[in-house]
Amino acid sequence: MLQKRGIITSAKMTGTVTVTVHRRKPHSLYRKSFRVSTKFLADPNGLELGVGDEVSIMECRPLSKRKRFKVSEVLVRAERVGEIVEEAGLQDAMHPSVPLNL
Repeated sequence: MLQKRGIITSAKMTGTVTVTVHRRKPHSLYRKSFRVSTKFLADPNGLELGVGDEVSIMECRPLSKRKRFKVSEVLVRAERVGEIVEEAGLQDAMHPSVPLNL
């Protein structure tokens, strides 16, 4: 089974995440290596995933037209901003408790 390691770049679809895998490839003539990235669609496998999480994906049977991988494990979780904290910050910005001295 083929395994790859990448970062989630999109989690907007239902039941699918986009994982970007980076690798180094040498130029055919000049032999300088450069970074190449490939996007894979993967099934989240019931895990709570978000943008920025570093995951390991594993090849599986075709699940749809473009989905051929499943997320096997989450290696590093990205920082998440809570909706409550966001909402409180928005309320403070709209209605400041301290009057502004202009």
